[in-house]
Amino acid sequence: MRIFVAIILASISTAALADSTGDRKLGDRTPPSATDVISGLYAFSRFQQGLLESTDLKGNAEVKNLAALRAEEAAKRDKALKHIQETIGAEPRVSKTASASASLVEPETSDGPTYVRSFYASQIPEYEATIELLERYLKAPDNAALAAFAREQLPLLRAQVKAAERTMADK
Repeated sequence: MRIFVAIILASISTAALADSTGDRKLGDRTPPSATDVISGLYAFSRFQQGLLESTDLKGNAEVKNLAALRAEEAAKRDKALKHIQETIGAEPRVSKTASASASLVEPETSDGPTYVRSFYASQIPEYEATIELLERYLKAPDNAALAAFAREQLPLLRAQVKAAERTMADK
């Protein structure tokens, strides 16, 4: 049953990312609004929390520990973001639930090393999209508190994506 739910969440995840970032044309470089950023960060947090769920099926101790750490970080980020959201009165778009399973190899068809590589590889585009969203927002921010939050998050996200890239290269 968990596998079935993971597959459904995986298909929804792809649509959620398209809803939040795919609507813009490559030439459309208008800065996102505070609501866009908050929505994007919540979607990224759901992705990170989905990583933890997916590791229950095939993950080894390394990926389970990393997924738990990322889910904890996502919860802390969401808490801080919720305060900013309430302060500015932004209502993030309610999008479909994002899950890490979309990018991960099917648990039944993957073996341990394949799953571990897939685990790290799935994170890179998610991080890159979130980093790009924050960078575009900081070009013309419409809220000082959210801009400060974005500036604080960028170095952390950049370090985490670099770590994922290095680890994936080593696997």
